[in-house]
Amino acid sequence: MRKPISVRCSWDWRYETEVRYLAKLSSVGSIRDEETCERLRGLIQRQVQICKRSVEVMDAVRRGAQLAIDECQFQFRNRRWNCSTLETLPVFGKVVTQGTREAAFVYAISAASVAFAVTRACSSGELEKCGCDHNVHGVSPDGFQWSGCSDNIAYGVAFSQSFVDVRERSKGQSPSRALMNLHNNEAGRKAILSHMRVECKCHGVSGSCEVKTCWKAMPPFRKVGNVIKEKFDGATEVEQRKVGTTKVLMPRNSQFKPHTDEDLVYLEPSPDFCDYDPRTPGMLGTVGRQCNRTSKAIDGCELMCCGRGFQTQEVEVVDRCSCKFHWCCYVKCKQCRKMVEMHTCR
Repeated sequence: MRKPISVRCSWDWRYETEVRYLAKLSSVGSIRDEETCERLRGLIQRQVQICKRSVEVMDAVRRGAQLAIDECQFQFRNRRWNCSTLETLPVFGKVVTQGTREAAFVYAISAASVAFAVTRACSSGELEKCGCDHNVHGVSPDGFQWSGCSDNIAYGVAFSQSFVDVRERSKGQSPSRALMNLHNNEAGRKAILSHMRVECKCHGVSGSCEVKTCWKAMPPFRKVGNVIKEKFDGATEVEQRKVGTTKVLMPRNSQFKPHTDEDLVYLEPSPDFCDYDPRTPGMLGTVGRQCNRTSKAIDGCELMCCGRGFQTQEVEVVDRCSCKFHWCCYVKCKQCRKMVEMHTCR
């Protein structure tokens, strides 16, 4: 039986050089000086300049890249394309070099993750250039006092726009693909902006909440990933058209309503991802993938295995069980072994 394919997030080779490569640097130390910026493979000159001007921010960018990888891995864990990577170069293959829905998701989650990580670094006091959002102050219309540390999402979004989008605005990119990437980048950032929340703390005798102070906070990144995944499921196929002298993306099917700034768009249909294709690095197919025998969804054996059938094995799994809390303060569990059926695609 072939081992299940390990999953890592995959995207366009152009994006790998600027964000995924930064994530890979986590094992070799921090980005702390301008010389490191010169050595970052694949950055265009304008990105190198941004890196040099904002060296202290680059570690947050690197963490954001890893965050995007982890979220892509989670959101696509039960799909035929599962954000898989290759052990050899090119790391991500060619799966998302095309203008597909998968590419749309990857660009959106990547732009969002950079904005999220940089904003979090601001709020934690890690960066000298930014801190809490001091524009949020005074008394709200609801009567509570704005206080605490509101997340400075404006700074995070602005940095993401300047660093991530600059490649799409440079020469060498096809106009339609650049428009697609820029739109999806912004849609990813709006997934954070549209779901900012108010968090509060009560003050008073015995927590009576006589006085309430509140601040604005980003949603958990899992919420951001869920939102972008929903946009992926309802993404709009578009084509480039000219409106006056401006090139814009319009729905390919005129019967569909126009997409909004928060929707994902794509230019071409996705392949079925069923079969391994040695001519297309990253197209690994679904042979050996685990599937759910009883599910009728995409993770079910019928769809995941593309009609090829599946094989069943009994495997032993070890779980924690009979957990007890001991004063003070730890939990002790036993290890329980049981046999379960595992189904894998032929």
